[in-house]
Amino acid sequence: MAVSAHSSSIPTRWHRAVRNRIPTVVTIVALLAIWQVWVAVAHPDPALIASPTDIAASVVRTWPTLGPATWTTAYEGLCGFLIAVAVGIPLGVAVFRSSTVDAALMPLLTAAQTLPLIAITPLLLIWFGFEPIGKIVIVAVFALFPIAVQTVRGLRAVPSFYADVALTCGATPRWTLWHVQLRVAARQVFGGIRVSAAYVFATAATAEYLGARAGLGIWLQSAYNSFQTPLIFAAAVMIMALTGVLMLAVHAVERCVLGAPDNRENPDADE
Repeated sequence: MAVSAHSSSIPTRWHRAVRNRIPTVVTIVALLAIWQVWVAVAHPDPALIASPTDIAASVVRTWPTLGPATWTTAYEGLCGFLIAVAVGIPLGVAVFRSSTVDAALMPLLTAAQTLPLIAITPLLLIWFGFEPIGKIVIVAVFALFPIAVQTVRGLRAVPSFYADVALTCGATPRWTLWHVQLRVAARQVFGGIRVSAAYVFATAATAEYLGARAGLGIWLQSAYNSFQTPLIFAAAVMIMALTGVLMLAVHAVERCVLGAPDNRENPDADE
């Protein structure tokens, strides 16, 4: 009976997931259709806006050069993101455990988020040149803050009885932190990871635009200088596609590590 109940729940979850995505798909298709029809009817200046079909054609036509540029930005964004995750979670744990670390580092992390890219990119160009390492550093710095902050907030939100029970059963404080408190706070930690994932490739492309040898930022700069509006949209589409793939990957990792959220974790979930 238990196996049968579990098996029957799988199609239910799949249908629910599909049903939840239908409004998104319908909205995107409707917006693209309205956009395409408006361009076909109004005939705006091609230098101002391109139709979705023109953008798709530009992606296909320029893929021999757009593909390598996309790969460069993907490499820089993904490396910076992984560094941010690897550093941000332990940093958040350290801030949670030590008020000294909190007082010493959190103001610096907060200040780093207020610096515009245009202010720090010249320094990184001086230090690292036009190589990808400078863009990786920029992405890591800007992606680190949400992960560290959400780790701290998640750990502070864990009810104290979780740790009390583990310690009463003989667990060490360190084991309790990593295996109990962090596990309970994991949903919120993944929330910070998703926030970072949402803009790592845009950050990488912006850094490239300000100074690089290759990447979507250089592609955008070239398209802008030549007034090739469809190519600008093509680069934007690739950045959105990279971001979507990374967000799906984060979601898949969260599901593999933590499983699907139940109704207690998601009060708005359908019964």
